[in-house]
Amino acid sequence: MLVRKLHLARFFNALLIFGMLGLSGCLPPDLLAAGAEQPTLPVQAQEEQPVRVTPLPTRPSYAPGELVDYTAQTGDTLPAIAAHFNTTVEEIRAANAFIPGDATTMPPGMPMKIPIYYQALWGSPYQIIPDSLFINGPAQVGFETSAFVRDHPGWLKYYHDYVADRDRSGAEIVDYVATNYSVSPRLLLAILEYQLGALSDPQMPGDLAEYPLGYVDSSSTTLYRQLAWAANLLNNAYYGWRTGSLREITLSDGSLERPDPWQNAATVALHAYLALFRSPADYQVAVSSEGIARTFYGLYGDPWAFSSHIPGSLRQPDLRLPFEPGRLWAFTGGPHSPWGEDAPLAAIDFAPPSVVGGCADTEEYATAVADGLVVRTGTGIAVLDLDGDGDERTGWVVFYLHLAYNDVVPLGARVKAGDRMGHPSCEGGKATGTHVHIARKYNGEWIPAGGPLAFNLEGWVAYNGAQPYQGYLKRQGRTVYACVCSDQSSQIQADFH
Repeated sequence: MLVRKLHLARFFNALLIFGMLGLSGCLPPDLLAAGAEQPTLPVQAQEEQPVRVTPLPTRPSYAPGELVDYTAQTGDTLPAIAAHFNTTVEEIRAANAFIPGDATTMPPGMPMKIPIYYQALWGSPYQIIPDSLFINGPAQVGFETSAFVRDHPGWLKYYHDYVADRDRSGAEIVDYVATNYSVSPRLLLAILEYQLGALSDPQMPGDLAEYPLGYVDSSSTTLYRQLAWAANLLNNAYYGWRTGSLREITLSDGSLERPDPWQNAATVALHAYLALFRSPADYQVAVSSEGIARTFYGLYGDPWAFSSHIPGSLRQPDLRLPFEPGRLWAFTGGPHSPWGEDAPLAAIDFAPPSVVGGCADTEEYATAVADGLVVRTGTGIAVLDLDGDGDERTGWVVFYLHLAYNDVVPLGARVKAGDRMGHPSCEGGKATGTHVHIARKYNGEWIPAGGPLAFNLEGWVAYNGAQPYQGYLKRQGRTVYACVCSDQSSQIQADFH
């Protein structure tokens, strides 16, 4: 059990830092205040002695452009694979002519040949958990956090705190964070156990009220805020690797590590998180089979028994613009975070032009982008489940934020595409302008708004900008740029009838 104080500067070194731009930008309430074979490593003989980890075989210094074998993993896309192997999409296509021109996600298990360009400082090839156990997706269906916590002797089952307008148990806090960030409750519990003995130690740590997970920030002194910070950081790294934007991790001594090109997103996320807390030597243990992987296995059994959650050739269903036909709204926010800060850039924003730039009431309505079932509501929130099974962890889901509380669509409502979801507002977090914010998930994974599986709303396709909140929509030769100015170049009319 290692609890280390983390200096704030180290945290910012490790994150992918993006500018938060735009007058109609938004943040959730949580943050307002603030490939390779898996070897078996030797077991520690005595708990008091330092754990010694047998070094894994190192990768060779490949010749530039040498073809290496790669097996596609869940959620892989060609741009991300190209970034991991320091190559290009064009070179990958040339070596794998069978890949269709309109490919989105690669089929898990598909063998590929990848032209590799070697980079120094590659990290461990050992994979800790599969991606399906990182996200709050199908693998979590049937897992009852409260029952699991009650069955363990640790202090978490006695813990309570006031979070989001009501008193919540420790298990309820874990579920609240897991739901908002779409990070697996199993993973959050494993982190709490690994760092704090939350499930095994009946004695609560004496400094729990300070910085229990190591993030030193005066506004984040509760377990809830620390766990929300951890979930946000994990998402930054997970989706950074998923999209290819994360290329290196900063260790506690300032040295760099480049994730092994064959790594999976969940393991890279844990590498980025665990690197913040430990000396380089302790970090090497933490990311080995003797570290958090052992804790995970002890709690849940073999993590690799769970199947993939993102199929090959994933396609978005037909979606409408989120406002009524014939109405002219402004595209005010290009791809940005759906919940939290930085990655994933999965959300986009729209606002009625008459209220752009301020928090004012409007008679305009945000509407359903597709048929579905409303499976979760909250302050400013409505979650539309497109497969109608009543579980936002499975299938396609559209997340709405900043809907006015007084007339938001009721929980359990079945809606048709174009039905009213509620008035756009500034409710549900920090927003400097009345607008609606929408994002997509598939099987619990946030789907980036731009890229190979971009948002497509009535033929308007989203593209990333140079920074979060920038970007544009494009359809049939016309481009609409995200801007809170609501000028003609940012306005768009819904025309689906």
